[in-house]
Amino acid sequence: MSDLHLVEVVGVRVEMPSNQPIVLLKEADGIRYLPIWVGATEATAIAFAQQGLTPPRPLTHDLLKTIVGELGSKVESVQVTHLSEGVFFSKIILSEGIEISARPSDAIALALRSGALIYATEDVFLAAGIEIPDQADDQVEAFREFLDQINPEDFLG
Repeated sequence: MSDLHLVEVVGVRVEMPSNQPIVLLKEADGIRYLPIWVGATEATAIAFAQQGLTPPRPLTHDLLKTIVGELGSKVESVQVTHLSEGVFFSKIILSEGIEISARPSDAIALALRSGALIYATEDVFLAAGIEIPDQADDQVEAFREFLDQINPEDFLG
């Protein structure tokens, strides 16, 4: 397994013209970004968690967090591990060292709700990472402004 890099969730947006939601991860100590295409439901779950919104009834990821906690465990971290034929793979690491295979979108939504760290492997960055140098801060800022203007409801439909 290659080296792990701590990442932060920049946000979720809809890629045009495909109208496909993506979650954008940024290498915490670097200039690389990782765009991961996700489903609309997962995009909404990630956006809700980022904005600190609590739905009137628990979403699936809220339920998973509760189940893990009630079983006496906790989500320690999430790792985006590899990319195969255009599909990202990840795993959820529980406090007992238990590793559970998961889609990155589900793992990220659960990590955000659990306060768990999110990592991506060097292999994933080599396969799908995009370098955005510091001088391109205006592009990143424009993306962040876009994220500030959208609501989770924009992904429902």
